[in-house]
Amino acid sequence: MSTSALSSRAVRARRSALLLGSGLLVVGLFVLVGIFAPWLSPHDPTQQNIGNTLMPPFWEEGGSLEHPLGTASLGQDVLSGIIHGARVSLLVAVCAVFLSGAFGVTVGLLAGFLGGWIDSLLMRLADMQLSIPFILLAIALIGALGPSMSNVIFVIAITNWVSYARVARAETRSLRERDFVKAARISGTGLARMLAVHIFPNVLNSVVVLATLDIGKVIIFESGLSFLGLGVQPPTPSWGAMLADGRKYVNIAWWLSMFPGLAIMAVALGVNFLGDWVRERLDPKFLE
Repeated sequence: MSTSALSSRAVRARRSALLLGSGLLVVGLFVLVGIFAPWLSPHDPTQQNIGNTLMPPFWEEGGSLEHPLGTASLGQDVLSGIIHGARVSLLVAVCAVFLSGAFGVTVGLLAGFLGGWIDSLLMRLADMQLSIPFILLAIALIGALGPSMSNVIFVIAITNWVSYARVARAETRSLRERDFVKAARISGTGLARMLAVHIFPNVLNSVVVLATLDIGKVIIFESGLSFLGLGVQPPTPSWGAMLADGRKYVNIAWWLSMFPGLAIMAVALGVNFLGDWVRERLDPKFLE
């Protein structure tokens, strides 16, 4: 093996280690905070205290270690809101990605394996879905269903399945002509078993990569909907709702928008770093 090839592998290995370390650190912290939010939170995030309205962080004049990141417009503790908001974002992201992935992969497997008019019909439905802007569809659906956490999960899932369907369809079309699939057909294997046992395991790597990268995008979607008042409703804490509340006081209370915004940015970057690492490790070219 040439020196340049060894050098290239070393660079990729260092990059992979950096992605893994950064991603695991941020995502692991995010998951732990979300799971143990009731025990980590110093205050009830919905508790109001008019006497502590717009208290700055502890390092500024007038701040207090009792509220390390300051307080909101009605005296709620900002740190507690961010901690409990992590739980909301984690729940929405995991549920929405699972539902959209399950539906999209099922559609993609059927379209790719059966082909013909079924493939054409399902892919035209996917094209129709892509032609509708996310925010317009979200406003229409939430306007009809009402804003709530369950409806936010449903809306994100129903608008995010197409990418999974296209990836699964492309992989399935290349797999259905393989010898092991033809042998299973000849042996009389049914459609459901064929897809579940012979096709899906070979599609799973691509789906896992896509799902990992999608979590960060879903967190941003949820925060955007909550910012617009279409997502998780008060008093349930949400990073997007905290941003919306902070924009009214951005000139006098910068911390109300700064810390929720940093939380969203950090988690989205961490998830993307982890997703890039997963993609590299599951890419055969990376292992060459």
